[in-house]
Amino acid sequence: MVRVTPSLRDAVLDGIALLLPVECAGCGAPDRPVCAVCRPALAPDPSSRRLDDGTPVFSGLDYDGVPRAVLLAYKEQGRTELARFLSPALAGAVSEAVAAPGSRGLELVSVPGSRRSRRRRGFDPVAGLVSRAGLDRARVLAPARPHPAQKTLSLEQRGANLEGVFTVRVPVAGRRFLLVDDVVTTGATLLAVAGALRASGAEVVAAAVVASTPRFYGSSVGPHRERSVTFP
Repeated sequence: MVRVTPSLRDAVLDGIALLLPVECAGCGAPDRPVCAVCRPALAPDPSSRRLDDGTPVFSGLDYDGVPRAVLLAYKEQGRTELARFLSPALAGAVSEAVAAPGSRGLELVSVPGSRRSRRRRGFDPVAGLVSRAGLDRARVLAPARPHPAQKTLSLEQRGANLEGVFTVRVPVAGRRFLLVDDVVTTGATLLAVAGALRASGAEVVAAAVVASTPRFYGSSVGPHRERSVTFP
């Protein structure tokens, strides 16, 4: 068996960079998808808050700086190779969620995008991160119905925008779920998905995300790192 040392790995990556030029998604430096300077900013640093309905949400990173740039490149530029740098943060958030009291026996369900967004991107970003993290997900939700992008709306408009967008396509009564998404801002999307599942008889115990933004202003949860939050 050949032992892959850091120097050998770097030599291989240098060779690949000559054939397939790439730049760091975090800072734009050449030759690496994420450079050595930016990589530490993607190390999981779990924190937790609660949605307005009390559901705890565990986050692996702050959606700012390098994590924000890498997530945007992954989702909007189709740089699927970045999933391997982001998936540890999701795995860390999921680990925190399932370690919480009363969280055994949960099924993981990812927040679905719309068919239109999947066609535009060519892939499902959340499903890709779940797969890369080595996690299994229950396929119980239909693709989201067409709706305006949440990022184009005010805080007050986001909840109303998602009414009736998510539907459950299989029986879920009595099942217990952990929701998974890439980013949480106000929590409106997670609340809408949780509402659809609960209306069908399921229990939504918690949620886990790669990153959360300063606009995610829910109350703090347990002993995890708390975030100071300011409103725009």
